[in-house]
Amino acid sequence: MRRIANHEVKGKKVLVRVDFNCPLENKKITSDIRIKAHARTIMNLSRRGARVIVLSHQGRKGRGDFLSLEQHAERLQDITGIPVLYIDDVVGEKAVGAIEKLQDGQVLVLDNVRNLHCETNHPGGKGEIVYHLSPVADYFVLDALSVAHRRHSSIIGFKDRIPCFAGEVLSEEVDAVDKVCHGREVTFILGGSKADDSFKIMDRWLTDGRARKVLVGGALSVLLLYARGHDVAGSRDYLKNSGLDEKIPRAREMLEKYDGRIVLPVDAGVSLKKENGANGATTIERKDSDVGEISEGQIWDIGPKTIENYRKVINNSSFVVMNGPVGVYEVDGFSAGTRRILEAVAESDAFSLLGGGHTLAAIEKFGISPRRFGYVSLSGKALMSYLCGEKLAGLEALEENEKDFPEL
Repeated sequence: MRRIANHEVKGKKVLVRVDFNCPLENKKITSDIRIKAHARTIMNLSRRGARVIVLSHQGRKGRGDFLSLEQHAERLQDITGIPVLYIDDVVGEKAVGAIEKLQDGQVLVLDNVRNLHCETNHPGGKGEIVYHLSPVADYFVLDALSVAHRRHSSIIGFKDRIPCFAGEVLSEEVDAVDKVCHGREVTFILGGSKADDSFKIMDRWLTDGRARKVLVGGALSVLLLYARGHDVAGSRDYLKNSGLDEKIPRAREMLEKYDGRIVLPVDAGVSLKKENGANGATTIERKDSDVGEISEGQIWDIGPKTIENYRKVINNSSFVVMNGPVGVYEVDGFSAGTRRILEAVAESDAFSLLGGGHTLAAIEKFGISPRRFGYVSLSGKALMSYLCGEKLAGLEALEENEKDFPEL
C-alpha cells in the first residue's frame, strides 16, 4: 500500500479524505477525538509544504447529526495551531477558486461531502466531486479505515484520475490490524449491540483456533445469556424492541458450536427503578446479581465476579481486541465494568487493538490515555470487517491506483 509519508508533496495540492464524523449534542461537537487523530496527518503534510484540501462528512442527510464542517475546521485550527480556511462549498466555484489560490503549507476544509447526491448514490463511486476536483488536485490521500468499507465518491472515486495514497492514520490502523491477524492467542472482548458483526468475528477467529476466548458484554451478552436459557428479566423487552430477539436461534447455534470459548458473564449489574415517596421522583439503583438469580430490572453492566474472570483471561493473552463497551458506561452507576476492563487491557502485556465509536468515547470519559494501548482505531464496522478478512472498497481502490499510476 503506497503511503503519502514516503513521497514528496511540496507545492502539491493534496486532497485528504478524513473522518471528522463527530458525536453531537444540540448541534455542537462533544468529542473531537477523530479530528485530533487526523490532525497529525494534516499537520505533517502542511509542514512538508503541501497545499492540503480536507474532505469529510458529518452525519447523514435527513438526520439531526447532518451539518456543515465549519465547527470542525475551527477545532482543527485550535488543535494544530495553524490557520485553517473553511469554504461552505464542495465542488462549486467557491471551492475550486479557494483550492487554486492555496499556497504551500495552507490547509482548506471543504464543506460536508454528503451535501452532494453523488457521494452516496453514484453507482460507480464517481460523480461531481471527482469531475470537479480531480483537475485541480495532484494527489488523493485516504486517511480513515473507518470509511474505507464504503463505495462513496470521495473514498474510491479518484482512483482512476490522480495518484492515490494512504495517509498516516490509515497506515497505522492497517499495520495494527495486520499485527493482530498474524498473531495467535488472541482474546476478543465484544460488547455493544451489533450481533451479526460479532458472530462473524467468532466464526472467523474461533474456527481456525487463532482466538483463545471471546469475552462478551453489553447487549450482546444479554442476547447470549437469554439464548443460554437464563432469565434476563426486563431486558427481554429490550431484545424485542431492538430486534435482537430475531438473533436468538443464531446465538444458540454459536454457543453450541463454540462451547466454552464464548465466555458469558456470571453476574450482572441490574438496574432497578426506585420511587421516592416524598417527591414522587424515580431513581435508578444498581443491584449485582448472579445471572441465575435475576428476576427483575434490566442488565446494564457486567458484575464484579465477571470483571475478575475477564481480567484473568486478559492477563494471559498475547493479543487483545476490544470492540464496544461491556455495559451502559454513560451512566456512572453502571460504568464500572467498561472502566475496569479497559484498565485491565491497558495494564496487560498483550498487544491491544481497540475500536468502535463507543469504545473511543469510553476511553475519553474515563481519562485513560490512548497511549496505554497498542492501538486505538477510529473504526468500528470497517475494523470488524477487515478483521474478518473482507475486502474494503477504499483499500482495493488504493491498490488498483498504484498499478495504474506506478511512477510519480
